[in-house]
Amino acid sequence: MKPACLCAVLLSLLLVLPTARPADGPDKKPDEKQRYEYRDKHDPDGIGKFYMKREIAHVMGFQAAGWLDRPEREKEEQTTKMIDALKLQPGEVIADLGAGSGAITFRLCEKVGPKGKVYAVDIQKEMIAILRERAKLKKIANIEIVQNTETDPKLPADTLDLILMVDVYHELSHPYEMTEALVKALKPGGRLVLVEFKMEDPDVPIKLVHKMSEVQVKKEMAPHPLKWEETIGTLSWQHVIVFKKEAKK
Repeated sequence: MKPACLCAVLLSLLLVLPTARPADGPDKKPDEKQRYEYRDKHDPDGIGKFYMKREIAHVMGFQAAGWLDRPEREKEEQTTKMIDALKLQPGEVIADLGAGSGAITFRLCEKVGPKGKVYAVDIQKEMIAILRERAKLKKIANIEIVQNTETDPKLPADTLDLILMVDVYHELSHPYEMTEALVKALKPGGRLVLVEFKMEDPDVPIKLVHKMSEVQVKKEMAPHPLKWEETIGTLSWQHVIVFKKEAKK
């Protein structure tokens, strides 16, 4: 084949073949091995898996459900003040992720009223059973009980006005993937609220891996289409950190 003909063939191939992106290009998201770090030496209360240098805590088992309902919780965690600070409106659709025994969930149901709805989401089947039994006894109609997976909250897309996680986010085994899915479930302008024990305060009597600093929370939300709205600082032990889902451009 003559050189001129060879050049013409090569040029035609370049015009037809798609342009390959570099493997580490800006459009490629890091996979799980790149996103998380695993260490053999770690806090015994953690799982040895780290996200953005923070160790992920063990999930509180259903055996400790009574701790969620302890009489001292109102005094220690000021749950009424926390719920009031959310300024929930009748008719809103919200989710309580990591609902546990329903100690917070059922109060949210009262706030949004009969025209509203609360998704009570938990990963443990035993907690799901407790939620179902209590909802039945209380005759609560505006609740939907959902068992999630480690990466999927099983919530409908673009539906929720607010998603609340009370002392939960630090236990998510896949925080990036779960947050990504939660954002998809929010309406544009919907709120994602993390309530976390204050790492900054050594006097808060909670194990270290079950605490988070405000700086760390903001750092971990940064990869997502979320905008920090406010940090409610009225609780003694916990941050209430509020983010809003940004509208699509």
